[in-house]
Amino acid sequence: EAASTMLLLLYISANLSVIVMRESKLQNYQPSFRSPLYPYIQIIAILGYGFLIYDMGKDTLLITAIFLGFALLWYLFYARPKISRESALMYVVERITDRQIVTDTLKQELREIVKEREEIIEDEFDHLIKDSLILDFDKKIHFDEFIKIASQKLSERLDVESKKFIKLFIEREKQSCTALRPGLAIPHIIIKGEKKFDILLVRANKGIIFPDAPEPVHIVFVLIGTQDMR
Repeated sequence: EAASTMLLLLYISANLSVIVMRESKLQNYQPSFRSPLYPYIQIIAILGYGFLIYDMGKDTLLITAIFLGFALLWYLFYARPKISRESALMYVVERITDRQIVTDTLKQELREIVKEREEIIEDEFDHLIKDSLILDFDKKIHFDEFIKIASQKLSERLDVESKKFIKLFIEREKQSCTALRPGLAIPHIIIKGEKKFDILLVRANKGIIFPDAPEPVHIVFVLIGTQDMR
């Protein structure tokens, strides 16, 4: 009976996990199967398993509680210090409280699970995007100010003077507007040297004013590289 109780607790945990993961609204949570009639089936299952556990009797519950106590102590004192994990429940709490209280550990973990499940092989571009710098602007800014900030960040990564980048970006923008479609721009320049390439990802909630662009740009991909990396 104690073993059966442990299995029932496992089933309860599995159903709770489904509810927590679905309600966390994590982008990288991409299950291959979605349970129909969610969350009613999970809630009914949890209540049913709970009733069966209650019906087992006090002795069985006591033995189960002892097992769980030892398992919890083992986790707290042995397993927890050796691993880095993040609870999906924190994302549910974050949605309710509208506060940033979590990091990207769980998102990265889910991304790796999806990659393994779908047998996705990362290429050089995938690694480049993963390691790229991301800028987030909350205020509306002009192209000149944006280029100064972007050039400074890129100069630190590529070990090139930011003034050279600013000059090249301005010259490129004068040739033709790099705002390819409403809300999106892809400024790109070629620099001297070999084996250099970088991407800067930018999000601007209020927009960036590009010369000759009909409206503010909100998403920018800045590309910079040497001739041999084209």
